[in-house]
Amino acid sequence: MATFKEFRNNVKPNWCPGCGDFSIQAAIQRAAANVGLEPENLAVISGIGCSGRISGYINAYGFHGIHGRVLPIAQGVKLANRELTVIASGGDGDGFAIGMGHTVHAIRRNLNVTYIVMDNQIYGLTKGQTSPRSAEGFKTKSTPEGSIESTLSPLEIALSAGATFVAQSFSSDLKQLTKLIEEGINHEGFSLINVFSPCVTFNKINTYDWFKENIVNLEQFPDYDPSNRVLAMNKIMETNGMLTGLIYQNKTRKSYEDLVTGFKQEGLAKQNIKISSEEFEKLVAEFK
Repeated sequence: MATFKEFRNNVKPNWCPGCGDFSIQAAIQRAAANVGLEPENLAVISGIGCSGRISGYINAYGFHGIHGRVLPIAQGVKLANRELTVIASGGDGDGFAIGMGHTVHAIRRNLNVTYIVMDNQIYGLTKGQTSPRSAEGFKTKSTPEGSIESTLSPLEIALSAGATFVAQSFSSDLKQLTKLIEEGINHEGFSLINVFSPCVTFNKINTYDWFKENIVNLEQFPDYDPSNRVLAMNKIMETNGMLTGLIYQNKTRKSYEDLVTGFKQEGLAKQNIKISSEEFEKLVAEFK
């Protein structure tokens, strides 16, 4: 069984010192080892932005996609080889702006993919513009007088779209984040894990101290039931989305793969996809 160190490679991350993404990378590596994966069992698919670099920093299969398209790629990988554990990763701009349509449909489709969003409430790689997760009044280079748009709530949207696994964490809480990623990997279906990951360079509002003062940890509520969808939505709204932990999980709904008739367990690379001349001629005849 692979250790945490075996999911490391020799590529040094070039994130800003103090960036929350370092902890998220470590949590993914720890979780992969803890659930018993080998590097060749894991595929990390990433989008564009600072967070998009993570696929090159983990010793596993990696694919660095284009802006907003991380989930179509991740779902394609999973459909081609369902034996792989697939983790998709991107930022709040990647997943909740240009890629929001893909996010909603991936949620309702419920393929067995774990989607980790590094949420820093700003566009970091392009040097500090307002994102869909920025608060009203947030001043950036793109909104010098303050944003007049309301903040998007990905957790409420996920529940409304029929999500079967919704969680949220904070990059400073490595123990909780690792545990949630493990649970997301083991969940049969689509797992959304939103992670507060402070941008220390361009976001001087949503800092580590700010999150520590405002986050409500669900571990404070021993009677909280993550299988109760209505309770989950109420708790999200009560805390204005500033809660961490396993928010909702539906263990009864089948994954997309298990609902597809005749979908084989083994990947395409291991299947015999050759057809006979007779079968080929029969297919061609259908188009004549």
